[in-house]
Amino acid sequence: MTGKLPENIAYFARALRIAGLRVGPGAVVEAVEALTDGALGEREDVYWALHAIFVKRHEDSVVYDQAFALFWRRRNLIEKIMAQMSPASPGADTAPQKEEAGASRVAEAFAPPRREDAPVEFTELTAQLTVSDREMLKSRDFAQMSAAEIARAKQLVAGLKLPDDLVATRRFQPAHRGARIDPRRTFRRSLRGGGGMIDLAFRERAEVHPPIVALVDISGSMAEYSRIFLHFLHAVTEQRRRVHSFVFGTRLTNITRSLRARDPDEALALAGRAAPDWEGGTRISTALHTFNRVWSRRVLGGGAIVLLFTDGLERHLDGELAFEMDRLHRSCRQLVWLNPLLRFEQFEARASGIRTMLPHVDSFRPIHNLAAMADLCAALSPHAGRQSDPRQWLKKAG
Repeated sequence: MTGKLPENIAYFARALRIAGLRVGPGAVVEAVEALTDGALGEREDVYWALHAIFVKRHEDSVVYDQAFALFWRRRNLIEKIMAQMSPASPGADTAPQKEEAGASRVAEAFAPPRREDAPVEFTELTAQLTVSDREMLKSRDFAQMSAAEIARAKQLVAGLKLPDDLVATRRFQPAHRGARIDPRRTFRRSLRGGGGMIDLAFRERAEVHPPIVALVDISGSMAEYSRIFLHFLHAVTEQRRRVHSFVFGTRLTNITRSLRARDPDEALALAGRAAPDWEGGTRISTALHTFNRVWSRRVLGGGAIVLLFTDGLERHLDGELAFEMDRLHRSCRQLVWLNPLLRFEQFEARASGIRTMLPHVDSFRPIHNLAAMADLCAALSPHAGRQSDPRQWLKKAG
C-alpha cells in the first residue's frame, strides 16, 4: 500500500494503546492488510473493519468510538475539540456537563507528547488550596478519569480491605479453653492414658465471614461505572472465599468463576465474553426473578450480604419488580443498593423503578468514586453505626 494510510493506521493504533486498549504490532499489520484487501469503501466499512481487529473487550467499544470519531476527522478540528475539553475561561458558562465515557482517555491519547526540554511553568498556590493527588483521585468521578487515573484507581481499589465481620455459625471447632466441654475429644484423650486421668477438651462456635453476593447492572447507562466496580469485586474475591458475582442487562449471567482469575484484566475479559448483553438494555425484574428462582437457595445461606449495583431505571416496569425485590430482601441478611445517580446533589427518587425498589432495601448508597467504595467497606462492618432509612428518599420526592 502506498500513501499515508499505513502511517495513519499505525498512529491510530498507538493512540488506542495509550487510551487503554490492548493493541499490538500484529493488529496493526492485520488492519493494513484488511484495508488493502478492499475493506476501504465507505466510512462505516472502515469503522467495522478496524473495530473487529482492535476491539477485544466489550468495554473498549466506547473508547474506540470516541477515538475513531476524533481521528478520522480533518486534522484542523482536533485542536478545537481539545479546546472544548479544557476548563472554561472566566466569564464562560461553567455549568457542569456530563462527560461521555472514554472522552478523557481519548483526548489524552491524541494529545501531542510534551518535550523533555520544554520550559516548565510554575504556578504559586497557597497551602490552603493544596490537595494531595490521592485525595483528589478519591473524589474524582470514574466517568471523568483519564487512562492514567483509571490505572491508579484500579491499584487503590485492589488495596481496599473489607471489615472483620465474622459471624458465629452452628458448627463447632476445637478451642484451647472455654466454657463448653467437647465430650468426644475428652473421652478420646482419656483412653490414651487408660482412663486414669481425664484431660478436658473444649470447643467453641466457628466464626466465618458471611457470603457476599453482587448483582451488577451492565446496561448502557451503567457502563461507565460497572467496570471499576467489577475490579472491586475481583479484589474482594481474592480476600474472601464465599463471594458470588452476577451481571445482568437483559438476562442474568453468573461470572463468579471468571472473577477468580488472578489477573484482573483477564478476569474482566472472561466476564465480558460470558455476558452477551453487555451495554444493552435493562430488565431488572427479569434478572431478579431468575436469581430468586435459580440461585437464591444456593448462594444466600449463612446470612449473606447482597450488593445490588444498578441505577434502578427499569424500562419494562410491571408489578413483578416489587415482588422480586421483597423476596430478595427476605432471603438475605442485608440488602445494599449502590446507585451512581446519588452523585448528583439534586437527585430525587421520582423514577417509577426507583420508587418501587427503595422500600425493600436496607441501605441506599452512592458508588461513583473511590471515596464511596471506601465508605461501602466501612458500612459493611457489624460495628458501623445505624444507617439512614432508604425510604426517606421517597418522602423527599413527595
